[in-house]
Amino acid sequence: MPAIKREQWSRHFGKWFRHILIDAGIMDYRYPIKGMAVWLPYGFKIRRNLLQVIRDLLDKTGHQEMRFPLLIPETSIAKESEHIKRLEGEMFWVTRGGFTPLEIKYALRPTSETAIAPMLKLWIRSHADLPIKLYQIVNIFRYETRATRPLIRMREVDNFKEAHTAHATQKEAEEQVKQGVEIYKKFFDTLGVPYKISKRPEWDKFAGAEYSIAFDVIAPDGRTIQAGTVHNLGQNFSKAFDITYETEKGNREHIWQTCYGLSGRPLGAMLAAHGDDNGAVLPPTIAPIQVVIIPIPFKEMEKEINRTCEDLASKLKAAGLTVELDHRAELTPGSKYFYWELRGVPIRVEVGPRDMKQGQATVVRRDTLEKQVFKTTELVREVKKIIKTMMDNMRQKAWQWMDEHVYRVNSLEEAKSLLKKRAGVVEVSWCGRDECGHKLEEKLEASVLGIPADSKEKAKGKCVVCGKKAENILRTAITY
Repeated sequence: MPAIKREQWSRHFGKWFRHILIDAGIMDYRYPIKGMAVWLPYGFKIRRNLLQVIRDLLDKTGHQEMRFPLLIPETSIAKESEHIKRLEGEMFWVTRGGFTPLEIKYALRPTSETAIAPMLKLWIRSHADLPIKLYQIVNIFRYETRATRPLIRMREVDNFKEAHTAHATQKEAEEQVKQGVEIYKKFFDTLGVPYKISKRPEWDKFAGAEYSIAFDVIAPDGRTIQAGTVHNLGQNFSKAFDITYETEKGNREHIWQTCYGLSGRPLGAMLAAHGDDNGAVLPPTIAPIQVVIIPIPFKEMEKEINRTCEDLASKLKAAGLTVELDHRAELTPGSKYFYWELRGVPIRVEVGPRDMKQGQATVVRRDTLEKQVFKTTELVREVKKIIKTMMDNMRQKAWQWMDEHVYRVNSLEEAKSLLKKRAGVVEVSWCGRDECGHKLEEKLEASVLGIPADSKEKAKGKCVVCGKKAENILRTAITY
């Protein structure tokens, strides 16, 4: 059977996305506070596997997991002026303890630079204490006034992974930014999610950063999702909090810092990159159930079929695969197919009377719904081969789709026409001036993603706004 086309669900992506989250048992967004949701058991397992991928990558590169408090005093947040200026309107505040008004109000963590800085000041004494590479996986809170969307734009941002590093020199901080980018590339590659890496424009960098780098993913409806960010903080926070260290020469210098964060958006981006009309399509690398086995009932052979399915399940589990044997008598095989396809289980194994007579099993790939028949004695080997092939195919297909939705144009008119149709990412030539960047966003009624950080290609021609010599390629898109 040929691969399922994306056209239908891409036209109604928002409805499809909500349907998948709730009906596939991932997340229920109907909680009585806007922008907050409940993780359902199946979704929580996906979440756990996804977080383990980033944990492993960070642990292997010398990061240490910690946990900082949820509440941050206003006095700490106010120390970095740009940070408070940009974030204050998005914060939730605790102003009372019981019936007693608080002398100093507390913010629910919007991000943790100002929570971590006072502790770094206590911990760092000399160059021997550096570098420090920490991370935590926590919830953060932002008072979103725009339309909230499950996983993509929420008021309680769940499973927020934020890494924070401290260094003795500017060069070391720059190298850490590069490492942060490489970690995220490996993370998204593991999920098979394609991305564009851009250096954000000066007016849209993280509050308090020297510069910001973002990973953007194109959703099926042509909008982009910012799925991860890496920031060079320079000495902005260390000077605000007076975090210094003693150098080898006995002088005192301010530390250099970086931070990089992921939220629930990578999960949303993963569902968007691989899903189809039948539901989710989960990469085998993070699927809670990699293989589901479905017995096809037949009265005269029911016990024999069930025994065979149980034996196959045991062998697949022994080979290191996660397996579910669906024995539910109240559902027909067709209902079970629908149930597991919706949940995106990578491999389905069917065993019926014909299979029993031939000593075989039918294997169905979720990404293509292609059916193959194998001898039961060869099933474990063949399923493992299919899983590897499937992951490679999913990755290639997603990257091809993204590449087909990135356009290079030479005029505002072309750019506007493509963005109006939500065609994807549109690249134009830019002189590099903020003034033209702002005008571009205004004229295109779109957002600037930034200049390519994943390409050394130089701009050619003239700025599409002012007509002066172009200095950079600038990416634009309709964003979530």
